[in-house]
Amino acid sequence: MANTHALVIDDSRAMRLILSDLLQQLGYEISEAGDGQEAMALLEGGDTLPTLALVDWNMPVMNGLEFIRAVRQQPCYNGMKLLVVTSEAEVSQMVEALTAGADEYLMKPFSSEAMACKLEMMGLQRTERA
Repeated sequence: MANTHALVIDDSRAMRLILSDLLQQLGYEISEAGDGQEAMALLEGGDTLPTLALVDWNMPVMNGLEFIRAVRQQPCYNGMKLLVVTSEAEVSQMVEALTAGADEYLMKPFSSEAMACKLEMMGLQRTERA
């Protein structure tokens, strides 16, 4: 993978750690943010665009859906894939996130295999397994 930078956005420090560890095992460099507003600030101040952002739905200040909408309104972020990683199970919320511009949706709790499969579906992970 050319650019292997991922942005993990979750208000739970423990979940950021879990997601970051998993992505590091898959070869990603990681940036973290505790909410959507912090993530937008990282994007605006960053030198390179992350390949991927893992976005929680429920966060203070700017939630995941608001973050997705804000990112998709700015053409300079078109190359970034957005994966919603959340405990929200309502089909209507999945549809809303995908309609807003998310590329995929992954339910918590999840396995490392489920994460790898979602990344594969998004064209971000090699199909061969180590």
